[in-house]
Amino acid sequence: MSAVEPGPVVRPGPVVEPGPVVDWYRRHARDLPWRRPGTGPYAVLVCEVMSQQTPVARVEPVWREWMRRWPDPAALAAAPTAQVLRVWGRLGYPRRALRLIEAACAVVAKHGGALPEGYEELLALPGVGPYTAGAVLAFAHGRRALALDTNARRVLARAVGGTALPPPSLGRAERERAEALLPPDDAGAAQWSAAVMELGALVCTARDPRCGECPWRGRCAWVAAGRPPDEHAARRRRQAWRGTDRQARGLVMARLRGVGPGERVSWEELRAAVTGGAGGRADPRRPERILAGLLADGLVATDDDGATYRLP
Repeated sequence: MSAVEPGPVVRPGPVVEPGPVVDWYRRHARDLPWRRPGTGPYAVLVCEVMSQQTPVARVEPVWREWMRRWPDPAALAAAPTAQVLRVWGRLGYPRRALRLIEAACAVVAKHGGALPEGYEELLALPGVGPYTAGAVLAFAHGRRALALDTNARRVLARAVGGTALPPPSLGRAERERAEALLPPDDAGAAQWSAAVMELGALVCTARDPRCGECPWRGRCAWVAAGRPPDEHAARRRRQAWRGTDRQARGLVMARLRGVGPGERVSWEELRAAVTGGAGGRADPRRPERILAGLLADGLVATDDDGATYRLP
């Protein structure tokens, strides 16, 4: 029997008290529309899905337009897919928009049009993972639930773990450490989660953290260790954007969003868009591969065996 490979070591650090970061959050939190009183669970869900790998500055205008058009799951479930993809626009990873439609349909069919309030029920919705389910419970319902995004992971890796950045993948030890740091009461835990995430977004950034402005600067394990470099740097994937399949998919989607409802774009035009954006690294098989992938993902459709394409 082969030995089980241990997960990344999560080193203990100084105990961090919630008070300073919560006080900092009350003074410095951004005035974002989904944080305002009266924002419902569905609105929080939309925000959290949009914010995955996407800066808040790009999310906010799209979120506002989305909520104006489809203010509840029933409205989104009935929306034309092409219209949803047009509103999604350049947020990237447009499969997230399809998952939101699927989640809305499931909410209407199984939960009477209201987002469920149980963690397992939320987790069963299409496109909802542990972070998103926890974020809805914490930020929409004010409950004690783990909402550990990239920003929060970075803050805790530094302040408690003494490392520059967390491991590429979230492991059990890291999750258990974050769970242990959550205040025991619902309201306190929800506010703590929001505060740690905001601290990571505004102060404890991946590059050039402003440690002098951090409310935990006197008890940060990473600062105490002399701010050592990223020990996981060799494991992180770094890929240029230009010339990649992801860029090519974006070019196709942008061209299809640019035509009117019901209009189609020829294969030749889409092929030219893909090869023209290859940045000198043209792959003759890329256009076929890109269109086949978009078709399989349900992001494009064809009615004439690939002569022309449209949004679904």
